[in-house]
Amino acid sequence: MAERAIPGRIHVSSQSTRSGLRGGQSSGAGSTGDRRPIHRSPSTSPRKFNMAQTCLSCLKYLMFSFNLIFWLGGCGVLGVGIWLAVTQGDFATISPSYPFLSVANVLIAAGTIIMVVGFLGCLGAIKENRCLLLSFFIILLIIFTLELTGIFIFISGRDLIDKYAHRDLTKGMRLYSTEGNAGLTKAWDIVQTDFRCCGVENYTDWFTAFGEDKVPDSCCLEYGKGCGATLSKTNFQEGCYMKVMDVLEQYLLVVGIFGLCIASIQVLGMAFAMVMYCQLRKESSKYY
Repeated sequence: MAERAIPGRIHVSSQSTRSGLRGGQSSGAGSTGDRRPIHRSPSTSPRKFNMAQTCLSCLKYLMFSFNLIFWLGGCGVLGVGIWLAVTQGDFATISPSYPFLSVANVLIAAGTIIMVVGFLGCLGAIKENRCLLLSFFIILLIIFTLELTGIFIFISGRDLIDKYAHRDLTKGMRLYSTEGNAGLTKAWDIVQTDFRCCGVENYTDWFTAFGEDKVPDSCCLEYGKGCGATLSKTNFQEGCYMKVMDVLEQYLLVVGIFGLCIASIQVLGMAFAMVMYCQLRKESSKYY
């Protein structure tokens, strides 16, 4: 009876020993370092991480392509502006208060701005640089705000703008054919010839400008040297201001559609930049 009890004790003690050994191994493992399995959160799982990287790559190349087209458009606008500046020589605006606002200068300035903004967007996208993307967003937002402000001022103060334009154009007529104003003279000749008009309101505006009853030769239906002094009844008699405004109103729908396209491109650019900026910020926050 006693001899049979001993193996039982040994068996029990061996189980305890094995349990103790296992416990010792566990405690030993614990003492050498925490080897418990790491439970990943759903946000850091490999599958979702790869999906986020794929979305970021798609967004990066989409924004790069968008800004590349934007940059190429700026190159085209700049090229047209340079071509006008070279071919038209001293052609200037007919406004004496703002002689630098010629078509060529406006296109050159606009093309340069578009190229710089487009390059900034391309570089920020391909380099995945948050600073460049944020700068791109802020510049586009400023340009968009200025455009909206200009449209609001034009719509709300159109009567005041018309009054100022009349006064400024009439002032410019007095500088016609004077020394140092070859560009303004050429501009008036082109407008009067192309629109078949004379003066601001009508041909008599030139009487006040010249101080005598004559008009520029560009007011003549049949051009000839000194034909403006004859005051032929076949000369252009309608004013240029309303002629130009009538033509602009005919293309108002086209101008509106073009403006909406430009605004849409700017909004898309800002959206792409901000989404990519937030995504990059989210990705970088996982490592800190």
